[in-house]
Amino acid sequence: MARAFAAVLLALLAASPARAEFRVVQKESEFRSLVSGRELTRLGVSLTVTQGGAIAGRAFGRDVTGQWRWQDGYFCRDLAWGARSFPHNCQQVAIDGDRLRFASDRGTGEAAVLNLR
Repeated sequence: MARAFAAVLLALLAASPARAEFRVVQKESEFRSLVSGRELTRLGVSLTVTQGGAIAGRAFGRDVTGQWRWQDGYFCRDLAWGARSFPHNCQQVAIDGDRLRFASDRGTGEAAVLNLR
């Protein structure tokens, strides 16, 4: 189970089918407005990305904590799931309705799609 979750978190918490409608979020102000007061969810995962730069929530029964900042058009985060830490990663963010896609390694790696609630 830890291995499966690790793959999800590498892209911010497993790749999901992507629609052609995703549009890249390029500005920090837009990203902040999208996540303000909302949760990022998917099966077994519920996270909050705060305006102050924190990431908090639960995933598969364990706490998720971290920090984020917007840098050069990317969501850059440090993340821990329970006692396990994940390396710093900058991710491309794209929006499709109420879904955000986080693609690791500045958009060249694995992607995770989370719902905005």
